[in-house]
Amino acid sequence: MKRHALTAILALTLVAPAFAQTTIKEPWVRGTVAQQTATGMFMQITSAAGGRLVGVSSPVAGVAEVHEMTLDGNVMRMRAVPALELPAGKAVELRPGGYHVMLMELKRTLQAGEAVPVTVVVESGGKRESIEVKASVRAMSAMPAPRCRWPGIEAGAAGAGPGGAAAVRLEGHHLGAQAARDQLRA
Repeated sequence: MKRHALTAILALTLVAPAFAQTTIKEPWVRGTVAQQTATGMFMQITSAAGGRLVGVSSPVAGVAEVHEMTLDGNVMRMRAVPALELPAGKAVELRPGGYHVMLMELKRTLQAGEAVPVTVVVESGGKRESIEVKASVRAMSAMPAPRCRWPGIEAGAAGAGPGGAAAVRLEGHHLGAQAARDQLRA
């Protein structure tokens, strides 16, 4: 009997690390308006053993990708990244103006107060873990005034377009001005 109990405890000890290697906190999506085809998703993600964020999908979007925004001179660039490194035990924040998830080819308007299902895929030690989350949709009106996260560039500043859409170059994708402005919001 003791031997079976010891075997069961040992088995649980070996299996337990395979579960909940990655935690996601505060996932949210920026609400959209009619005919808007893209929006951002933001969250805090922590991988206990370290790994890489390698994929995202959602039934509300035809395409979901991890993107990075960087400042190149006076031009902000947004590009898809194949993977985002997740250092062991350290929270990585996906936020407006930095790394984030782009939900594109939206199939419908996303209303404040609803929850959007999203699958996040993390690779660690050659294994993939899929995490299902419900990201809350936040109203656009609840967002702070447009603001860029890079020093010296403010929404509406010289060189920025109406509503704070500074020059944004999207590598490999075309987003409308509204989506570009959305990504500039802090």
